Amino acid sequence: MSTTPHATTVRRGHDPQLLGQARDAVIPPLTDVFAVALGRFDDALFDRAERAGPSQMAFLDAMRELRRRREEIISRFREALLVAWRSLEAGEPLSAEDSLIKNESNSLSLVSDQELESRLAARNLAAVLARDCKSVLARLERRLGVIAGNLSLDGEHNPIGAEHIGTAVHSAFATCDLALDVRLVVIKLCERDLVPAIARIYEALDQRLVRAGVMPEMESPRRPAAAPTPRARQETFDEPLLADDEAQAPAWAARFVNRMAGFRDMRNAEREAMGQGPAYETPGAQGVLLEALHHLLQESRGQREAAPQRASAGSRDLSQREMLSVLSLLQATPSATLNAAIGDTGESLAQRLKNEVISSAMQLGVDPSTARLAPVDEDAIDLVGMLFDVMLDERDLEGRPRELIGRLVVPFVKVALLDRRMFVQKTHPARRLLNALAEACEGNLGESAAERTLLTKVEEVVGRLVAEFNENLAIFLTLEEEFRAFLDQHRRRIEIAERRAAEIQRGQERLESARSRMTRELDSRVTGRELPQAIEDFLRQPWAHHVTMTVLREGEESAALTEALTLADGVLEELAEAQRQIVGKPWLQAWRPGLQQVFASVGMNNDAANAAVDALHDTYQAIAASRPDLAKPLPELPQVILPKPAEDDSSAIHLVGGTDTLEFDHTDADHFRALTIGTWLDFVDKDNKVQPGKLSWVSPISSRLLFVNRRGVRFCVASPEELAAMVRLGRLRKHVEEDAFDSAMQGVIDRLEPGKGAPVAP
Repeated sequence: MSTTPHATTVRRGHDPQLLGQARDAVIPPLTDVFAVALGRFDDALFDRAERAGPSQMAFLDAMRELRRRREEIISRFREALLVAWRSLEAGEPLSAEDSLIKNESNSLSLVSDQELESRLAARNLAAVLARDCKSVLARLERRLGVIAGNLSLDGEHNPIGAEHIGTAVHSAFATCDLALDVRLVVIKLCERDLVPAIARIYEALDQRLVRAGVMPEMESPRRPAAAPTPRARQETFDEPLLADDEAQAPAWAARFVNRMAGFRDMRNAEREAMGQGPAYETPGAQGVLLEALHHLLQESRGQREAAPQRASAGSRDLSQREMLSVLSLLQATPSATLNAAIGDTGESLAQRLKNEVISSAMQLGVDPSTARLAPVDEDAIDLVGMLFDVMLDERDLEGRPRELIGRLVVPFVKVALLDRRMFVQKTHPARRLLNALAEACEGNLGESAAERTLLTKVEEVVGRLVAEFNENLAIFLTLEEEFRAFLDQHRRRIEIAERRAAEIQRGQERLESARSRMTRELDSRVTGRELPQAIEDFLRQPWAHHVTMTVLREGEESAALTEALTLADGVLEELAEAQRQIVGKPWLQAWRPGLQQVFASVGMNNDAANAAVDALHDTYQAIAASRPDLAKPLPELPQVILPKPAEDDSSAIHLVGGTDTLEFDHTDADHFRALTIGTWLDFVDKDNKVQPGKLSWVSPISSRLLFVNRRGVRFCVASPEELAAMVRLGRLRKHVEEDAFDSAMQGVIDRLEPGKGAPVAP
C-alpha cells in the first residue's frame, strides 16, 4: 500500500469542470456494464449448478441471492467508484488498499480466510484488467492527474483504474450470502464479462480527454510485438543458447565467457603458428562456458583431491553405456554410503559418487582395478556432486526435504552425461525441475497441512523421476509442467498467508496506537494527583478500556473520543469542586448517561452500571462533607483485558530496541523508507544463517516495515532506522534473486577458483 502523499499545497491546473465531465463520462458506463454482466450470471450459475453435484444448492441459492440484492449490488459497485473519484477531486487520491480497509474499519476481528480468498480473486481480476489495458491506463493516469491539479497518479490511486475496479467488485458482493466457491466463480465471471467492455470505456474516455485538449501531444505507445506461442518458445535439447539466455546469464557465466574467449584465441594462435588447424572453432556462449568449467575443474582437481586416483597400466575408460548402466543401478538402489554422504555435510559428495561408480561397475562384470572414469564423465560427476554439496549446505534444507533433494543426485549425473548444456542453459527442463523442487523444499518443515501436502507432492515427483528416468530427458519436461501447476496453487496459499500476516500486523499496530493514545490521555489527568480509590479505579479500568476501544472503532479524531475525554474532564472537575467542600450539589447527574455508557462498555448490565455511578456519587458526597468513611468503592468490575500485541516468532530476527541510540547511516534509512512493496532483502541472523525476506506491508501508523519469509509468515517488523542499523552490523544486505541452480553454480565456481578451494561459509 502506498503511503506517499499525492496532493500538493497549490493545485495548479486543477479543472473541476473537466473532472466532473470525465466522471459523468466514465462512472455511469462502468456501472452499466457491471449491471449487464450481473444480468448474465443467472444462466452461468445455472449451468454450473447442473454440473456441481453435491454443491448444486449453493449455486441455486446464489442465483436467488443475486436476484434479491441486484440493486444493492449495483449501488455498492457505483458508490465504491464514486468514493474513489471524490478523493481525486479533493486532491487526495485514495489507494485501493485503503479503500478496502476503510470499508471494514468497524470490524476489530481478523479478516477471515474466506474474505482473503475473495480479495485475492478481486486482485486477480484487477491484474488481468491492468495487463490488458496497460497502455490506455498509463495515458489516463497522466491525463487525469493533470486535470486534478498536476497529481502523480499510479495504478493504485487511479479512481477508475484496475485496482479500484477490483475493489469495487469485491465491495459489490461483500454483503451477499454466498458460499466461498460460488463467490470466487462470480468474481471470475466478472473478469470474463467486464474486461473487454471496460477496455472500450477507457479508450473512449482517453479520446474525450484528448479532444478536450488534455495532453494531446502524448503519443500512444506502440503496439508490442506479438508474443511467441508457447510451442515457439519451447526449446529442444539440440537448440543453441538463445540470446535471452545470454543476456540473463549469471555473474559467474559472464566472467568466464570473457576469460575463456581469451584462452581460446591464444590456443588457436599457437596452433596456427605451428601450421595446424584451430583447436577451437568459434563456439557460442554455451561452448565457451562449458570449456571454462572443464579447465577450471582440471586446475582445481589437484587441490580438491589429496591423492588423485591413478589407474594402473592397461586400465581403460568406462564407456558411456557402462556409465549409464552403473548410474541406473545406483538410481534404483542407492548405497548406504551414498545416502550417508548426502546427509553428512563434511564429506565430498563428488568424491563419494566417483568411488561408488567405480565400485559398482563390478556388478556389470568390470574389474574395478582396471576401470577409470573418462575425463568428460569425471567432470560431469564433479560438477553435479559439488552443485548438490553447495545446495545442501547453503539452502535451508533439513530432514525430509534434504533427503528428497539428495535423491536427485544420481539422476542429475545421468543428465550431465547425456546433455552437458544443463549447466549453462537456463531453460533446460532438468534445471527448471530442480529449481521448482528446491523452492518447494526450502524452509519447509511440514509444520502446516499445506506444507505437508507440498512435501508429499515433491516425494511423488522425485519417486516418479527415480523410477521412470532412463535416458529420455522428456520426463523432466513432463514432471516440471505438472509440478509447476501444483506449485502455483501453493503460491496462492502463500499469498493468503502473507495477507493474513499484514492483517495481523495492522491490527496490532492499531491496538498499540490506541493504547498509546489512551495512556497519554490517562497520564495527563492522573499523574501527580491523589485521587479517591473509586475515581482512580474508574479512570484506570472502565474508562481506559472505553477510550482504547473508541480509538480502535472510531479513530483518534472522532466525536466519540472527544465525548469520552470530556467525560473524564467533567468527572475530575466535579472532584475538584467536592474537594472544595461544596455541599448539596447533585454530583455527576449531568454525566450519568456517559458514565453508564462507559460501564456498559466493559460488560456491566444496567443495574450494575447504575450501582457503580451511585458509588461514585456517594464518594463525591463523602469528600464534600469531609467524611471519607462514607466513601464507597466501585462494585466488582468485570475483568476486561485487551489482547496484548503478539510476540515475534522464535525464528524472527531480533532487533535492538529504540532508535535514539542506534548508529546508522541516514542515507540507508531513507533508502528503506522508499522501498517498494515486494522487494526482497537478505537477513543474516546471529548464527550467520541467511533468510530472504519480502517487504509485504508498510505501516501508515508507525512507518515500520513488515517482512515475510517464503512461506508468507511474518518474521521481521522494523523501522527504517532499525534496518539501517542492521546494515551497519552486517545483518542485512541486498537480495540477489537467483534460482537454486544458478546460486549453487556460483558457489561451485567460488570453490573451484584458485585460492578458493575451501568451501565458502554461507
